[in-house]
Amino acid sequence: MPLYLFAGVKLISTVKKAISWTTHRLRHKLHHFSLNELKEVFVKGGIPLVVIVVGWEILEDLIFPAVFWWLGKNVHPVFYSAIPTSWLLCLHWAAVPIIWTLWKRISKK
Repeated sequence: MPLYLFAGVKLISTVKKAISWTTHRLRHKLHHFSLNELKEVFVKGGIPLVVIVVGWEILEDLIFPAVFWWLGKNVHPVFYSAIPTSWLLCLHWAAVPIIWTLWKRISKK
């Protein structure tokens, strides 16, 4: 197989993997807003945990991109590249337990 064909096949494979990963991440994000997921979170921790989970998702999906847009406009255009990154990366696995622990300590429950 000529080298240029091998490079084309490898590029197509990489693009397919990137598209698959991106669709998986988007499905994962939307899963957190499903009614069944919110019911499960409510059963585990009550209203405070639901507020923390939904609040974090709003922060992650709306506030962070707005901040990166503002930084791109006013500081340096490289910050624009963080907007889609903030939608694709999912940090709730670390942030929600930290915020939940802080809430438990503050509320003393």
